Amino acid sequence: MTLTVKPGEHLQGVFDAARPGDTIRLEAGEYRAKTTISTPDLTVLGAGADRTRVIWDDYAKKLDGRGVEYNTFRTWTLAVCADGVTMRDLSIVNDALRPEAKGQEVALTVYGDRFAMERCRLVSTQDTLFLGPLPADLIQRYDGFLPDALRRDKPCAQRFTDCLIEGTVDFIFGCGEAVFDHCEIRSLRDARGTGYAAAPAHAQAQTEGFLFRGCRFTAAEGVAPGSVYLARPWRDYGLCVFENCEYGPHICPLGFDKWNDTHRDQTARFYEGPPVAGRVPWARPLPLMPGQG
Repeated sequence: MTLTVKPGEHLQGVFDAARPGDTIRLEAGEYRAKTTISTPDLTVLGAGADRTRVIWDDYAKKLDGRGVEYNTFRTWTLAVCADGVTMRDLSIVNDALRPEAKGQEVALTVYGDRFAMERCRLVSTQDTLFLGPLPADLIQRYDGFLPDALRRDKPCAQRFTDCLIEGTVDFIFGCGEAVFDHCEIRSLRDARGTGYAAAPAHAQAQTEGFLFRGCRFTAAEGVAPGSVYLARPWRDYGLCVFENCEYGPHICPLGFDKWNDTHRDQTARFYEGPPVAGRVPWARPLPLMPGQG
């Protein structure tokens, strides 16, 4: 069944009423709503990333009705908490802005397996896109604070194709096994001066992490040359692969940061190919495939 939604209609009500296998078509316009998808195998279609926008403005330091800070993991505009969800041709935006004062501001949380997103735009500042699951220590820590749907220990594979993802600090983060295929990863200006594109937190046992394949790393006006790192490990064994990517002058020649005063340079798994001169010595070359070399 195809369900058509217009701006002003109750978007959460439509998501709740949908059945597995349904298609939800969002007409052009702005949907200011904080929503959750809990039904598996849905397809959500917009009228184009520049025409259909789902927007909200929660942030980590905001207080809820009990006077408790939202924390990063409750700030999402849209949370996908079901497997097999596909989204195309829309934007998901957190427009809280000023993360240096307000803290993290998630646009999209994906806590599902077999997630696919095509020709979409994700817009925020710090922590734009969270790819579940959470690190094991946070699953335990947030028991009773986050809903169970946001703290399950489960494999989550995600794919993003021809998408534009914008942010400032750690704006692609989590433990998901995600492929970014020919996406544009755009850094925005941050008042703190230094940016980080990815912040992986994969467990040591995970052999798949974040794969950026044929992506373009670009920057908005005002982002200083050499001020953005490709990645820093949010947990010890964070795993990122950068394959045949293009980098603008905003990317720091070192490429990667070890995360403050940690020793994660000894454990992080960051691969890049073809290799780039001047990278940190703990960045690893991509293994040669059969027929190469």
